[in-house]
Amino acid sequence: MAKNKQTKKTSTSENSQNYFVFGKKNYRLMVIGIAIIAVGFALMYGKEDIYDFRKTTLAPIVVIAGFVVEVFAILTKPEAENESN
Repeated sequence: MAKNKQTKKTSTSENSQNYFVFGKKNYRLMVIGIAIIAVGFALMYGKEDIYDFRKTTLAPIVVIAGFVVEVFAILTKPEAENESN
C-alpha cells in the first residue's frame, strides 16, 4: 500500500515540466498594449491649452484601449506547443 503511494508521487514529479505561463502571442499583445498606453500618454503631453480635445478626450480613450489590450493579453489562453516526444 505504501509502495503505491510512493510510485504515484514519483510519477507526478516525472511528468511535471517547466513551461512559461504566457505564450508568444500573449507577450506580443502585451508589448502592443504597452505601446498603445505610451502613445496615449504622449498625446496628453504639452503645456498649451490643457482643455484641448486631444488631451481631455482622445488621450484617455487611447490609454484605456491600451489597458483593454493588456487585459486581453493576460486572459488569452496560450497555444499548446507541439512536442515530438
